[in-house]
Amino acid sequence: MRLLKVATCNLNQWAMDFDTNLKNIKDSILRAKQAGAVIRLGPELEITGYGCEDHFLELDTVSHAWECLKDILLGDWTDAILCCFGMPVIKGSERYNCQIFCMNRKIIMIRPKMWLANDGNYRELRWFTTWKQQNQLVDFQLPHDISEAVLQEQVPFGYGFIQFLDTAVAAEVCEELFTPAPPHAELALNGVEVFMNASGSHHQLRKLDLRMHAFIGATHTRGGVYMYSNHQGCDGGRLYYDGCCCVVVNGDVVAQGSQFSLKDVEVAVAVVDLDAVSSLRGSISSFQEQASCKTRVASVKVPHRLCKSFNLQEAVSYPFQIKYHVPEEEIAFGPACWLWDYLRRSGASGFLLPLSGGADSSSVAAIVGCMCQLVAKEIANGDEQVKADAIRIGKYADGKFPTDSKEFAKRIFYTVFMGTENSSEATTSRAKVLADEIGAWHINLSIDGVISALLSLFLTLTGKCPRYKIDGGSNAENLGLQNIQARIRMVVAFMLASLMPWVHNKSGFYLVLGSSNVDEALRGYLTKYDCSSADINPIGSISKTDLRSFLRWAADHLSYPSLAEIEAAPPTAELEPIRSNYSQLDEVDMGMTYEELSVYGRLRKIFRCGPVSMFQNLCLKWGSKLTPAEIADKVKHFFKYYSINRHKMTVLTPSYHAESYSPEDNRFDLRQFLYNSRWPFQFRRIDELVSEANGDKDPSADSSNPNAVTGSVVQVGGMGVAAAGSGNPSSGI
Repeated sequence: MRLLKVATCNLNQWAMDFDTNLKNIKDSILRAKQAGAVIRLGPELEITGYGCEDHFLELDTVSHAWECLKDILLGDWTDAILCCFGMPVIKGSERYNCQIFCMNRKIIMIRPKMWLANDGNYRELRWFTTWKQQNQLVDFQLPHDISEAVLQEQVPFGYGFIQFLDTAVAAEVCEELFTPAPPHAELALNGVEVFMNASGSHHQLRKLDLRMHAFIGATHTRGGVYMYSNHQGCDGGRLYYDGCCCVVVNGDVVAQGSQFSLKDVEVAVAVVDLDAVSSLRGSISSFQEQASCKTRVASVKVPHRLCKSFNLQEAVSYPFQIKYHVPEEEIAFGPACWLWDYLRRSGASGFLLPLSGGADSSSVAAIVGCMCQLVAKEIANGDEQVKADAIRIGKYADGKFPTDSKEFAKRIFYTVFMGTENSSEATTSRAKVLADEIGAWHINLSIDGVISALLSLFLTLTGKCPRYKIDGGSNAENLGLQNIQARIRMVVAFMLASLMPWVHNKSGFYLVLGSSNVDEALRGYLTKYDCSSADINPIGSISKTDLRSFLRWAADHLSYPSLAEIEAAPPTAELEPIRSNYSQLDEVDMGMTYEELSVYGRLRKIFRCGPVSMFQNLCLKWGSKLTPAEIADKVKHFFKYYSINRHKMTVLTPSYHAESYSPEDNRFDLRQFLYNSRWPFQFRRIDELVSEANGDKDPSADSSNPNAVTGSVVQVGGMGVAAAGSGNPSSGI
C-alpha cells in the first residue's frame, strides 16, 4: 500500500480582504497539518478572493497577493506539506490566473490556467489570458522581494506536473475539467495519480449533481485521486459559492464537505491508497495502450516522499453516498448563508422586509428566519466567529449571546405590512402570523394618507382625479394608481430602515430586502422603483414554481405553519379595489401563467430562442392542445411585454443567483433594453408559419403519439430537444 493523506477545504473568502483571506488560509493549513495531511488544496484565487473582477486589473491586487504568499512562505506553514495557493500572477505583459505549488518554504512550480471560464456569470478573459504553451515549462523570474525572502530567483512556470519519489501530482483548475479535452486525461496517461482542482464555482439550483459526476467521471475510467476545493459564501457579489469540497478515488467519493455553511473554514481529510489507482489503470487494456504512445507532459522532480506504507493505525477512507440537498433545501440554506455574509460584512444592524402576506415576501421572510436558525445552531455548536458576529450585530452585552432564533430575529429583523384600502384582512393577518412565527419585529401601518396627499397634489396641479379601471377609469389611470401605491411602499421601507434603529435607541441601519421573483422580472411584472427596488433580493433568481414548493417545505421543516396557507392563496398584488365581481390576480394581469413564464424563460435564455424558434418549439410542446395561431398569440404576447419592460432589468436589485434563465442585466443576461416591441420581422415570419400550418394542431405533439414530446423525456437538454427541455427545471445547468 501507498497511503496518502490529503486535505481539501471550503473557504469563505472576501474579495480584496487580504487579512481575512490570509487568516482563513492559515487556519486551513493548520487543520490539515493537525490531521496529518501531506497535501493541502485551497480554492481558486483564494488569496485575493475570486470575485475581485476589475480589481484584478490593478497592479496593487497582484502585489498584495505576493505579499500574502511571502508571509506564508516565511513561516512554517508549508513545512512537510504540499500546499497549492490560487492567486493572479503577471509574467511579462500577461496576467494569469495561477495555482502556486509550495512546500518546505519554497515555490515548486507555478501553473497558469489554460482554459478560462467566460460565459454565464464568468468573465475571466476580461482579466486574464490563457496559457497557450502547453508543451513546456519555462522559467519565471520571481519578484525581487519574494526572491530575496525565499532565496529563489526562478521557478518553473507553465503546464506540467510534479513528480515526487512515490507519486505524481498535478493541477486542473476549475473550468478546465469541463472542457472537451480536459487536462486530467492526458495527465493520467503521463502517470499523474493525484489531481488538484481549485475552483470558484457558484451555487445554482440542481447543479451539484453535474459537478459531482464530473469528478466521478474523471477518475472512474482512468483511475486517480481527484481533490476539489471551492469557495463557500458571498465574497462581495450576487453569487454564493457553495463549497462541497471533496475527494474522489477511482470514481468513489470518500470525503465531502458541506454545501451550505456559516463556517469560514472547513477542511475535509481523506486517506487514500494510491496502489488502488495503479491497480485499476493496469487492469484497463485501452489505458495501457494509450499510455504507451502518449504525448509527454513536462514535469518538475521533487526528491521527497509523500506516501506511507501499510499501517493498521491509519484507516483508509471508505466510499459513501453523496449528500445532495433537495431544491427546497437549497432555496432555504443557500440564500440564508448569503444573507448572513452580506449582513455581517456590510456593517448593517439587520434587515427590513416589506411583508405583504403573499408568497414572494413570505419566502424572503422564511429565508431570514432560516438564517436566524442557522446562526443559533452554529453558536450552540461552538462556532466562535458566528457568535462574535451575532453579538455585534444583535447588540448583545454583559456576556449574553443568541441562544434562540426567534429572540435573535426580534433584534435584527423588521417586517412591515403597508396596507391600503385595497388590502384584504387575509393578507394582513397572514403577514402578522408569519412574523410572529419567525420572531420578527412587525409593524402594521396604512399608507392611504400618503396616497391621498399625492392624489390631492395631482388634483391641484391638473384638475383631474384618476380612477381605477373597475370604476370606469382608463388603463393609464388604473396603472398610475397602482404605481403610486407600489412606489410609496419603497420610500416608506427605506425611511423605516434608516430610522427605526434610531427610534429603538440602536446604532446602525437596516438593509431593505426585495422580494420579486425571476418570472416577474422576466415579464416585467413589477413597478420600477417599487418594493422590488431594495438593497438586496434573496429570491430574485428563483422561479415562482420553486418558491411555492419551498413554502410547502418550509411550513414543516422550518416550523412556520402559516406558510402552507400563504402558498395555497392565489397570487395577487392587491393594488386594485376588491369588488364582489372582481379580485385582482397576478396571472390574469400578466396574461400568462407562472408555469408558462418559466417555459418562455428557458427557451429564451437557455436554448437561445428568438420569437420564431420559440414559436416552432412550442408548437412541438403544446401542439396537441393549442393551434399554431393560439401559440403564436402567446409567443407574441410574451415578447411584447418582455421587450417593453426590459428597461426595468437595468435597475433590478442585486439578487442571489440561482436560476439559469435569470434576466438579470448586470452581467448574466446581456441584451439591449430598448426594443422595437412590435418585432415586425419576427412576428411576420410567425404569421407566415401559422398560415402554412392552416391552423391545424401538431399531430407529433399528441399525447397518444409514441413520438410525442411528453413528460417522460424532459430530463434531456440541448438544442435538439429545446421543446422538451423548456419544461425541465434542470435545463441549462
